[in-house]
Amino acid sequence: MPDRARALISLDRTSTVPLFRQICERTRGAIVAGQLHPGERLPSARGLAAQLGAARGTVEAAYAILAGEGWIVARGAAGTIVAPQLAQAASATQSAPAPSRHGASANRGGQPEPRPFRMGLPALDAFPRKQWARLVAREARALSEPGLGYPDPAGDVRLREAIAAYLAISRGVPCVPDQVCVTAGYQGALSLIGRTLITPGDPIWFEDPGYHLASQALRAAGAKLVPVPVDDDGMRVDWAITQAPRARFAVVTPAHQSPLGVALSLPRRLALLAWAEANSAWVIEDDYDGEFHYAGRPLPALKSLDHADVVLYAGSFSKVLFPGLRLGYLVAPTRLVQRFSEAAPLFSAGCGRLEQAVVARFMVEGHFARHLKRMRGLYGTRRAALAEALGEVFGNRLQISLWSGGMHLLARHSPDIPDTKLVRLAERRGLAPAALSAHMLVAECAPGLLLSFTNIPECRAQGIAQDLLQAIGNYVK
Repeated sequence: MPDRARALISLDRTSTVPLFRQICERTRGAIVAGQLHPGERLPSARGLAAQLGAARGTVEAAYAILAGEGWIVARGAAGTIVAPQLAQAASATQSAPAPSRHGASANRGGQPEPRPFRMGLPALDAFPRKQWARLVAREARALSEPGLGYPDPAGDVRLREAIAAYLAISRGVPCVPDQVCVTAGYQGALSLIGRTLITPGDPIWFEDPGYHLASQALRAAGAKLVPVPVDDDGMRVDWAITQAPRARFAVVTPAHQSPLGVALSLPRRLALLAWAEANSAWVIEDDYDGEFHYAGRPLPALKSLDHADVVLYAGSFSKVLFPGLRLGYLVAPTRLVQRFSEAAPLFSAGCGRLEQAVVARFMVEGHFARHLKRMRGLYGTRRAALAEALGEVFGNRLQISLWSGGMHLLARHSPDIPDTKLVRLAERRGLAPAALSAHMLVAECAPGLLLSFTNIPECRAQGIAQDLLQAIGNYVK
């Protein structure tokens, strides 16, 4: 019902909020309020732009953000629709009984505690909130009158300097602050790349299975994804070269592949870089949890091997600090700095100045490095405790994959039952595992459950494993 959708979206041209942001907010609000339903068709970018009297690029930018966040799905010639999976999420929320003692409960902020196994969340209980609050207060008091104006679209210079210094030491990524662009998380980095470099129809190598929100964002930008199989050594670069040698981009998670957790081997890293250099292609490196390694020395970032300057390196503070920040960064190759500098103001008015200032101070004063060190130790302990508890409770009915790093476990089970059904059963007991199959593009892969351990203290691991057994034990053989 495109006409009804148009009626729900209006623009305030006197507002300081950019028009594309207003379209995002109005559309999200209509979906949350139930005015736009899962599966309902939205107006085309061209049609909505004409109706609102806005530029088509403005609507396309809004749609790209909404697709990246999972609110809408672009289906090519079939149009754009409200994401159908939102209906399942709403149904699970409405039908779920009161959570068990290990499930959600209200806290002082009125927000539910993270449900066990919830993917994508760091250990919120271990974040140094008091230290953070002191830094927020200090930066707020220091806020000057000029500081109340629009932020630099490329990011606060102090934060860009801190990021460049951190990457050089911790991830082996040599860069200068001018190469760093602060973004609204990883999705913001992908959206900036899409608007700056991607032409509709561009073929892009994409890991299969891979990060589902990234695939949606790239499709929204008009890219043609080339699903590339993943094995124990990471992305099958040789296979991709055979199938799509002239691809313009490759998107990889080399530190710990998302979601399988394997690392991209050194021979494949070198082969990937050689292919990109020889074919004038770009590699987008998502280093989303490269800081968390528990056994042996981690491989350095792919960007550290990039002598031809073909890697666009993307990182995020969502997994190392907390996702509510909505801050990430993109390190551009030197020859692309000017293009990104020109594109950034067109895409975004910039991220919050206060949040950037606090993160910069957090890094410069050494709190960031200490926090990461503490989290590595904590996650190693929680990871081992959950794996042991699952082994004791399930025996050989679940095969637990333990990699050298990452923030979740992969539990394989009998292929006789879909992993999506097990997820629904677990949700009824207040648990929040994710289905491996939801990350597939075309690959046929044995089903499995993705189980984050970051928010499961040692003392609760046994009880939560028992909860999972109660939820899915009758179906796992």
